[in-house]
Amino acid sequence: MGLETDLLIDRRRLKRRLALWRGFALLLVLGVALAWFGRSGNLPGLGAGHVERLTVQGFISDDRKLQEALDRLGRDARVRALIVAIDSPGGTVGGGEALHAALTRLRAAKPVVAVMRGTAASAGYMTAVAAERIFARESTLTGSIGVILQTIDPSELLGRLGVRGEALVSGPLKDQPNPFHPLSEEGRAALQGVVGDMYAQFVEKVVAGRHMPAERVRALADGRVLTGRQALEAGLVDAIGGEAEARAWLAAEKGVPADLPVQDLETRGMAERLVGSAFGGFAKSLISEWLGVDGLGLLWQLPR
Repeated sequence: MGLETDLLIDRRRLKRRLALWRGFALLLVLGVALAWFGRSGNLPGLGAGHVERLTVQGFISDDRKLQEALDRLGRDARVRALIVAIDSPGGTVGGGEALHAALTRLRAAKPVVAVMRGTAASAGYMTAVAAERIFARESTLTGSIGVILQTIDPSELLGRLGVRGEALVSGPLKDQPNPFHPLSEEGRAALQGVVGDMYAQFVEKVVAGRHMPAERVRALADGRVLTGRQALEAGLVDAIGGEAEARAWLAAEKGVPADLPVQDLETRGMAERLVGSAFGGFAKSLISEWLGVDGLGLLWQLPR
């Protein structure tokens, strides 16, 4: 009896493991099929489409996956419009430029509307001006059109500590700035030229996005921060409101029904998300099988 019982238990375990592998294979095939249909925009049952939402939060940096995801939206027939929800104090000039460029490309194919939340300043505002219409709260902090390059000069302190630096350079500007000596006049002029050129690029984006004269933009582009209400008066935003007002505008002006579902933009592809979920579920099932119920309970208590 003992041997027969052990054989029965082993057979049941083998069946469960085979079922797990079959389930994983089915999920993998399903993921590939959905990714294939998703690229062509022919997923069944999604003829009405949806509105996509991109949340831009925190520090803005150069994000290749995000740019690729935005480019995919432009080719996705299911996506009717994009809402860019911004809550960011800014970021790098390159990061803001790359996001602005990706949104501008998308705007050529889909309606793009920006909704400012608590803060949309500097690179956050650069992101917003790529949209066709900008909504802000009355208390939103926005603007801050400008570029800043900061450095410190600890050379005097280092000298008192007996710390000296040596640099072998190919030219007099290669080590500007350098913490071991003050910024030279030549170095200051060269760096100011870089900041000035980046500033001019920022102003050009605002002029193009807001359809405002360059002189008027430059008068506002002194680094000042404005509230949403002040920005509306200055012409930097179009209206006071949030996502509800943005949906109403899309319905009235772009024919995008207000009752369409909203989906948050995922930078991972559908196949990648499904395979990741499948692997996660499969791993948990295997651990449950090998360790038993107590082992699964321990797994769920681990940080995730």
